[in-house]
Amino acid sequence: MTTTTLTPELLDQLLAGYEKPEDLTGDDGLFRRLKKALIERALGAELTDHLGYEKGDPAGRGSGNSRNGVSAKTVLTDDGEVQIEVPRDRAGTFEPQLIGKGQTRFDGFDDKIISLYARGMTVREIQGHLAELYGTEVSPDLISKVTDAVLDEVRDWQNRPLDPVYPVVFFDALRVKIRDEGTVKNKAIYVALGLNPSGEKDVLGLWIEQTEGAKFWLKVMNDLKARGLNDILIAVVDGLKGFPEAITSVFPQTLVQTCIVHLIRTAFPSSPGKTARRSCLRSRQSIAPRTQIRPWSGSRSSRPNGESVIRRSARPGAEHGST
Repeated sequence: MTTTTLTPELLDQLLAGYEKPEDLTGDDGLFRRLKKALIERALGAELTDHLGYEKGDPAGRGSGNSRNGVSAKTVLTDDGEVQIEVPRDRAGTFEPQLIGKGQTRFDGFDDKIISLYARGMTVREIQGHLAELYGTEVSPDLISKVTDAVLDEVRDWQNRPLDPVYPVVFFDALRVKIRDEGTVKNKAIYVALGLNPSGEKDVLGLWIEQTEGAKFWLKVMNDLKARGLNDILIAVVDGLKGFPEAITSVFPQTLVQTCIVHLIRTAFPSSPGKTARRSCLRSRQSIAPRTQIRPWSGSRSSRPNGESVIRRSARPGAEHGST
């Protein structure tokens, strides 16, 4: 589709008679009338493409299908309700794409419902908000259907298959505010963030649990295993007791690494911030000159059991015993 330039002449024609803001944004304002006209014109173009000839074209005679008037329809949009006329064909084979059969909400309206729901508003609160903002009465059943559809997508995402191998996976928790039974509470969302062989981040899963423990993380590992994950080279975790055992019981050859932030907190539990930073800087300066960093080649090899893994290339000089 080519970009159409709105000429000054066209704008002057559209704004002819403009006197106050309501002439643009009111219930019978230009924006709503323009949206109605554009939708109806687009639906008419879709029907023309479906039939294969323009309206009034003699080529349509004897074609076996023709236009058959219009049907009135009310559509919910970002600006409220819009009354439109949907063209029909005699054979009943026309399937509109812009606003499909049975569709009563224009793209973007469902997103507003989901956004309000995500902020913790109840169904009744969303209903009142939409009525106040758009002058549109939306039934609680409609809101529930929209949010339930999102929950179905979330469940599909939670159960999606995973790659067989992730070089690095971070296991941690995020503290977020969640409305629960009418009150906003801080809850922990446990997350598994993986890095694939290409270095791209992939959220493997999100879980909500009342208390964190080794049994919970063991359940998470079994869930990841059931979704196709066969091996983790390095698992980065906090200092939770029993966490490494939960990982290695499902992925026995995984190297478990404590998160550097937790290591620093453990190393400097009572040191002032400046003292801790100076100590870290001195340690870094003493290590850096002896450390050579190379890009990970990602070369593959096979384990005795036949599982394909990715092995880190040896650091230059390691074969000569350098450190």
